[in-house]
Amino acid sequence: MTMDLLVIYTTRLEACRDFYGGLGLDLVRERHGNGPDHYAVTLADGGVLELYPATRRPETGYLRLGLTAPAGGPPAREPGRHTLTDPDGRTVVLTVPERAP
Repeated sequence: MTMDLLVIYTTRLEACRDFYGGLGLDLVRERHGNGPDHYAVTLADGGVLELYPATRRPETGYLRLGLTAPAGGPPAREPGRHTLTDPDGRTVVLTVPERAP
């Protein structure tokens, strides 16, 4: 089994886009039919992470999300595990692998 889709509903859409974008996720603005503008990114394993405004649906509450940066990606953080908090207070554990010599 794999996770294909994770949707986070937020009242701070742009702040969350900036936060997750700052982790290296290339979020793209989308809109489906009459639905709201939102952001989405397809992860390396094919799963999709989406950020939606919490309008018709309640805000996503407590969540602990683990992400691993791609090997050889931009060296924004030191290698290791970094426990961060998104603008809504959700925990994000970012693993940055060692760079190959």
